[in-house]
Parts: sequence; structure tokens; C-alpha cells
Amino acid sequence: MKPTGPIPPYFTAPGPLAIAGRAAEDWAADRGTPLFVYDQAIVADRIATLRAALPPAVEIHYAIKANPYAPLLAAMAPLVGGLDVASAGELDMALAVKPAAHISFAGPGKRDAELEAAIRVGATLNLESEGEATRAVAIADRLGITPRLAVRVNPSFELKGSGMKMGGRPSPFGIDEARVPALVRRLIAAGADWRGFHIFAGSQALDTAAIIETQRATVHLARDLADRAGAMPPLVNLGGGFGVPYFAGDTPVDVTAIGAALGEVLEPGCAYAIELGRWLVAEAGVYLTRVVDRKDSGGETFLVVDGGLNHQLAATGNFGTVVRRNYPVMLARGGEPTETVSIVGPLCTPLDRLADRIAFPRADVGDVVALFLAGAYGATASPARFLGHPDAQEVLA
Repeated sequence: MKPTGPIPPYFTAPGPLAIAGRAAEDWAADRGTPLFVYDQAIVADRIATLRAALPPAVEIHYAIKANPYAPLLAAMAPLVGGLDVASAGELDMALAVKPAAHISFAGPGKRDAELEAAIRVGATLNLESEGEATRAVAIADRLGITPRLAVRVNPSFELKGSGMKMGGRPSPFGIDEARVPALVRRLIAAGADWRGFHIFAGSQALDTAAIIETQRATVHLARDLADRAGAMPPLVNLGGGFGVPYFAGDTPVDVTAIGAALGEVLEPGCAYAIELGRWLVAEAGVYLTRVVDRKDSGGETFLVVDGGLNHQLAATGNFGTVVRRNYPVMLARGGEPTETVSIVGPLCTPLDRLADRIAFPRADVGDVVALFLAGAYGATASPARFLGHPDAQEVLA
């Protein structure tokens, strides 16, 4: 038997599961399964909690790659200071709910058409290379528009304990810090509206002390780069990296401690932002899937459900996880564990396993299973077209 991760504190177990005050089984009955339900009150609470912890000089940005569901974006837009996008498609989604001046566009390999789209509307481009900078300036000159250009920095340090390390090594992301001051001077000389730095060292970190250390190093690096460039950055995007507790033994980051430590090192008169995705939305989402078969094989029990890695790739351990571990999961109608089961999806691959040998209440065909932490990197981060199964439905509660 293997453990599961902790159910987010917004939900209760082992009693019947409610999402946004409504029984999970009712959501499944009305909308069908597989179904993602996102509780907007939880998202609002996460944003309010973080804002109360951060110094006033630090704004909150939402990285919409975590979950670009349109109703969710519309609900979040008034609550955050900016939206961060990584494609022309995401740029269009962001423009539907937020003015371009509050949108930034990161990511390597931006095509000329994407650079032009951002320049035309006035979004900030986070430049990932000197070559991208050259192309952006040339496009802006052709259009006769002053471009809003920031420089993404590849720092010499990494965020220790992060699930995905974005700094401290050769990288397709950002410009090595030693070359940044010269590029900033070049952009300013070209007449660009230089918007500052984007410095992102890692993601999915649960070590509060490591986050504090990395933010301190980031603030110091931004100050040093500004001194060497001879220009004060209008904004320093400190990146994000706050993790959420997916697995047994994980504990939440202490945002109060992070905010207090950050307040001690910020440069007076400079504006900052923290760019977060999963920390804001992951715990607000629940994935509901229905049991279509119950079978025994070799002394083990399998619950076969109607959704799987085609909607929840990360939960199956196939989205960058080194060691496969179980997300928090429960039977929607509640109940105490009575048996050991594995929960598998309908896809014709052994990779499609949502839970591996967990303690679970007796479940039968027709029962609804709830998988938590489904608000981030779910539907749009999964191979929905693999094997041609239906898309999951989504609803904002």
C-alpha cells in the first residue's frame, strides 16, 4: 500500500465531498464526467493571502500557462496586477480580460509574427536572447512603434529543491547574466521602452528558506545588473517557484515568512512582481471521474475510470516526475478505507494510472472519484487527443 498526498485544507474527508458548497456527485451528475471543477473563492483566497503577506512594492502576476480556462481568467484578472503569457494564443486570451500594459510575454523561440503582435498591442516582451532583441527592435522600427522590452536573465544561481530548475546552468531561457548590461544599454540606445528584468530561477519549490535565499539573491542581482547597465529597472519580476503539496510528506510554503524576508531586501523606489501559476490555482481544482469497471487481477483490485492521463498527465507521474507518487484522491461519496486499489484510466497504455495501490473505500461501477490539486497543469498540459477519447469538461464554481 502506498500513501497519497494531503487533501487541500479547503476540502474535508472522509465525509461526502463538496466543491463550492455543492456535492461533488451533483456536479458530476449535472455536467458529466470527466469534469474539472474550479472553485473561484479558493483562488480569491489564495491571492488575498499572498497579497497580505507581501510588501506593498510587490505586485502579483498570474502565469496563465498553469490554467488558461477563460472564465477563470476573467475572474482572476481584476485580482492580480498582471498576466504572464508564453505564446500568441495565450496573448489573445490575456487581452480578452486585461489591458496590454499589464501583460508580459516570455518564452524562447518567439516567431516574428508573435513579436509583432505583442509590439502592436503594447505588451511587454521578455527577451530571451540577443537575437530575439535584434528582431524585436527591427520589427518595432518597421512599424514605427516604441516597443516595451524587458530582459529575461539566466542567473548564475538556481532555486534549491525546485522541481524544475531554471537557472544556474546553460539554458534556452534568458540571457546569461554577464551579457545582460550590454544588452540593456543597447535597447535603451535603440529607443526602446526598457521595462526591466525577468529573473526566474526555478519552480515547484516547497523549501521556504530556499525561496527566501533565492529571492534575496535575485534582488541583489537585479541591483548589480542595473548598476552595470547604468539604468534603473522600472520593474523586477522575481519569478515564482512556490510549490504546492502534491505528495505525502509535502508541506506548504510559508508565504508570511517569505513576504517578511523580502521586505528586508527590496530596493527603495523600485517596483517588483512575483509571477505565480500553480500556487494560485492548483488547490482550487478538483478532477471528477467515474468508475466504469471494477476488476481483480493477480490478487490486486483495479478501478477503471473514464478519465486519465489524457486530462491529468501530471497526476500519473508522466509530467517530469522522477519517482511516481500519488496525488491526493478520495471517493466523492466519502467513506473509510477498506481495501487496497489502483485507479487507472481508459487509455490503452500502462502509463495511465491515477493512483497506485492506495487505501480506499469500497467503490463500484458508477461511483465518482475525486482527484485534487487539479487546478493547474491539467486539461491544457495533457495529451487530450491521444487515442481519441472525449475532452474533459470544465466549470468555474
